[in-house]
Amino acid sequence: MSLNSSVFFKEDKDNESELQNTSLMKENPLQNLCLASQEILQKAQQSGRAKCLKCGGSRMFYCYTCYVPVETVPVEQIPVVKLPLKIDIIKHPHETDGKSTAAHAKLLAPEDVNLYTYPCIPEYEERKHEIVLVFPGPNSVSVEDISLHLHKHIPSNALGSKDDKSDKQPIKRPKMEIEQNEDAENNSRRDGTSLKKVVFIDSTWNQTHKIIADERLQGLLQVELKKRKTCFWRHQKGKPDTFLSTIEAIYYFLVDYHTAILKEKYKGQYDNLMFFFSFMYQLIKNAKNSSGKQQENSALNL
Repeated sequence: MSLNSSVFFKEDKDNESELQNTSLMKENPLQNLCLASQEILQKAQQSGRAKCLKCGGSRMFYCYTCYVPVETVPVEQIPVVKLPLKIDIIKHPHETDGKSTAAHAKLLAPEDVNLYTYPCIPEYEERKHEIVLVFPGPNSVSVEDISLHLHKHIPSNALGSKDDKSDKQPIKRPKMEIEQNEDAENNSRRDGTSLKKVVFIDSTWNQTHKIIADERLQGLLQVELKKRKTCFWRHQKGKPDTFLSTIEAIYYFLVDYHTAILKEKYKGQYDNLMFFFSFMYQLIKNAKNSSGKQQENSALNL
């Protein structure tokens, strides 16, 4: 079944049909994504590695250091996803670029995603009431509980006081600026929080300890995606299947945010974040089916 086809299984009272559908989902849990056509990736995979137009490196599909498609993948055929929140990804310096899925987020949502290599971390201290860190831990909360906990981080001086008076005349602002500010305030009221940014750590799970212990991340509300299971072909042995790859964590967080906080029906708005991931997943799956000894790097030829 094609990855880029939209298939939605309806509830069937026939138990046999239901079992068949469940089996298909286990075979390919990403098949229901609403994706842009992946034909360009199929052609690129058949033609092999190509040159990055920025650094000249030989890559498959995209350059994981420049965050641009290779010359055989026209940029206009790559989907662009608009996100409701800004995303910061803190990458471990020893994380292998070619094995990381963080590049997917930057390629597919370039206006809303920023990548930093540790120890380079933005300053979050004054904005803790607007930011959450997606990372499992003893004090982490679910996406549904963000609104309940995030307001505790609002500094008292940001709340203002009704008794405060100023002799200064209000500054006249352009109508466009006023409307934009009102839109932002309305969105904040709608989702019940002032959440504006989400931070993710990109590294192997064994490498995360130093980053998560960094004082600049202390005090950020931690969020855990407890109900999602990874499809990553490089899942680390001994770790639970709820430990997601970076692009999976970003995607699932946004889906849960859309339904649990924005209270809107999800209609596949962020599915194209999985554009590269789902294609690679299928390549690996096909390679393993054809040869038990086939390795993912050979299939992807990164």
